Amino acid sequence: MSNNYYTPSYEITPFTMAILADLGKLESHPTCVLETQEEFFVQPTPTKLIDFACKSFGASLKGRQEGTRDISNITHKAPIAVDPSSGMYFFPTISPVNAKCSWIAHSHIDQVSMNDSNCTTILFKNGKSITVDVSYGSMLNQIQRTAQFRYLLDNRIKYLRRQGADMVAEPYA
Repeated sequence: MSNNYYTPSYEITPFTMAILADLGKLESHPTCVLETQEEFFVQPTPTKLIDFACKSFGASLKGRQEGTRDISNITHKAPIAVDPSSGMYFFPTISPVNAKCSWIAHSHIDQVSMNDSNCTTILFKNGKSITVDVSYGSMLNQIQRTAQFRYLLDNRIKYLRRQGADMVAEPYA
């Protein structure tokens, strides 16, 4: 039996701030991963890394996108909850089917600012910053949509916990 399950050498964690498509700099390792304490390059594309992270928590990227659509009616460039219990919410900078798509962790953003060109600078809470080739308006929209999705999903989870939904079976005695 063949195993089609892809396992990269890097795994997204709550310390991951951004997964950047860095095409053209290192052909063998086209993706730049920014974490709170380090930065490095890996082989898989940003979207493939996000898909693997989603699968590590029991769903695919496509499933997470469908869940976002069902909860918040966001259909394009949908933010996703890789793992809501650890606060891992990411949003794409452009369409995830585009090879130049990068993913930004919502919880690490401190500020965004407009550049002279059609780019946006993101300042993270740890003081690091990046410039992405996305308009300021589009970036603000993605941040606000992710915040709205986060709010709706967190409220849904809290409601279920209040109703005792985390107690699926009787405890083992």
